[in-house]
Amino acid sequence: MTNAQQVSIRPIALITGASSGFGLLTSIRLGQEGYRVIATMRDIGKKEGVLAKAAAFGVKEQIEIMKLDITDSGNIADVVETVIQRWGSIDVLVNNAGYAVMGVIEEVPMADWRAQLETNFFGMVAVTKAILPHMRARGTGKIINISSGAGMIGFSNTGPYSASKFAMEGFSEALRLELLPFSVPVVLVQPGTYDTGISAKHVYRTQPNSPYSKMIERFNQFNQKSERNAPNPMHVANTIVKICQSRNPKLRYICGSDAKMIFLMKKLLPWRAIEWILRRALH
Repeated sequence: MTNAQQVSIRPIALITGASSGFGLLTSIRLGQEGYRVIATMRDIGKKEGVLAKAAAFGVKEQIEIMKLDITDSGNIADVVETVIQRWGSIDVLVNNAGYAVMGVIEEVPMADWRAQLETNFFGMVAVTKAILPHMRARGTGKIINISSGAGMIGFSNTGPYSASKFAMEGFSEALRLELLPFSVPVVLVQPGTYDTGISAKHVYRTQPNSPYSKMIERFNQFNQKSERNAPNPMHVANTIVKICQSRNPKLRYICGSDAKMIFLMKKLLPWRAIEWILRRALH
C-alpha cells in the first residue's frame, strides 16, 4: 500500500475561500473530525496565518493549503486533478469563496456586476463542474454551497450580491435533482450575519450627492449594528460538519436568528408586508 493510499483512508474535503471566515473555521472543524482538508485560497500569501490557526487547534497535519482562483479554469482543473491523483478522491466540496458588492443598483458599475457574478456564481459553477464527474462516477460525495440570507430576499444596497446568491440557489436546486440518482446530495447553507470580519472586504459603490444617500446611510447603520451583535461563526462551521456526517442531508440549512426571520418572512408574509417591514427597518 502506498503512502497516498494510506492517507486516503481519511475522507477528503476541498474548501474554497478558506483563508478566513467560514472557510477557515470549516477547515479546522473538519480537520478535527478526521478529514484531510484541502484548504484553497486565491491569495496564497495568507497560507501561514491559516496554518498558524490550524496549529492552535491541533489540526495542522490534517490541512493542506493550495492556491485556487475560482475564476481561472486552468487553475481549477490543475487543483482538482492534483488532489484526486494525490489522495484518490474528493468526498466533500464546500463552495465558500466569494465577496459582496454593496450599493444601489443604479450606481454599481457594470464591471462590478460582472466581477461579482464571475466569482460568486460562475466560479462556483466551474469548480463544481470540475469535480462532478468524479463524484458521479463513484456514486458518493457531498456538494455544499454557502449561500446567504440575501439569497432569500433581495435587500436594497445588496443587488449584485443578492443576484449572485439567488443564482446559486437556483443552480443548487437543479443540481440536487440531477444528482439524486447518483447519491451525491447538494446542500445549501444560508447564514445570516456572523462575526467573520467579512464586511471589511465588501466592495462599496456609491456616487457623490447620491439621490439614494439617506437610504444608503440607513442601510449601513443597520448593517454595522447587526455586525456588532453578530454571533460566533463557528456555528456555521459546526452546521457544515453536521451536513458532512449526515447520510441524507436536506436541501437547506438556515443559520442565525436573522436568517431564520428572513425565511419566515418570505414564507408567511405577502410581499407588500415584507416591503413595509424592510422600508421601516432600512430606509
